[in-house]
Amino acid sequence: MAKRHQFALQCAALSVAALGLCASAAAAEYTMRISHQLPPTHHSAVNLDQFAKDVKAATKGRVEVQNFGSAQLFKPNQNHPAVASGKIEAALILNFQWGGTIPEMSVTIIPYLMTSVAKQKAFIGSEASRILDAKMAAKGVTNIAWIVDTNDGIFTSANKPLVSPADFPGLKIRGLNKLFDAGLEAMGASPLSMPGSEVYQALQTGILDAGFTGTKAAYSRKYFEIQKFGVASNIILAFDNLVVNPAWWNGLPPDLRKAIQGAADKAVKRSIRTTDGVPPEDVKVLNDNGMKTIALTKDQEAVMAAAMQPAIKKEFLRATAPDGVRLLELIDRL
Repeated sequence: MAKRHQFALQCAALSVAALGLCASAAAAEYTMRISHQLPPTHHSAVNLDQFAKDVKAATKGRVEVQNFGSAQLFKPNQNHPAVASGKIEAALILNFQWGGTIPEMSVTIIPYLMTSVAKQKAFIGSEASRILDAKMAAKGVTNIAWIVDTNDGIFTSANKPLVSPADFPGLKIRGLNKLFDAGLEAMGASPLSMPGSEVYQALQTGILDAGFTGTKAAYSRKYFEIQKFGVASNIILAFDNLVVNPAWWNGLPPDLRKAIQGAADKAVKRSIRTTDGVPPEDVKVLNDNGMKTIALTKDQEAVMAAAMQPAIKKEFLRATAPDGVRLLELIDRL
């Protein structure tokens, strides 16, 4: 029954998109519907809105981008098959959500491995990124952008600040995937992986004791309403991959494909910060809204890295042999 209801909602949403296309048919020759899970105020959703404007300008209105956020079309784990099967033209997918399908995609969330601005810039277009692009292509989608979602993360809690590994034993905490969760388990926590859209309610109802998300996302998702403490650091690098259906993409006229790619490149450039460290303004806005938030020092980050990295790298290499070894080598050289 629930599945039928969800299917009906998807059909209704897609019908609305089709009606919108008909209404603007005189202006646009092609439509690019993008499904994603992010709320409208999330910085990546805002970036996608600008992408839509850039595409319209670059194509002189021949391509219309329609963004469908907040998982209104498909749930996060449905976006890949929806794009691969041609149900929708494109989706924005967090790189670590490929999970067991492409475990190598989680290399960026090994704590403190590649969160510097220099590493991010060097990664875009590198051999390491091309290896991962090829793995997505093998799963039926074409990746056209590595958009930085966050190069920091924040542990939130209602009871105490989670500053060191000693603060984690026994905590029911939001995880990300099997890889990252191995690091949480190494500190004695009990992680439960779930999409960001479900964490607020889990924290509110006590299913979780603590949360984990990007520092900006903690504000856009209003964690400050239910969490008293926040501890931010440059712990992970999370990308939003803008993936498209290959048949649709290759069927576009070359000039339109080039224009869309140019707009995607601009979105990538906007997403990369200019300086390292957790932005002070992101910490301040949480403090201003009642969450007692701090950023870890470099020494404190080193303690967390020592506690989490060994277990996570072991899990990564176990799940990704032999390509995982090569990826780590390439990233070390960036």
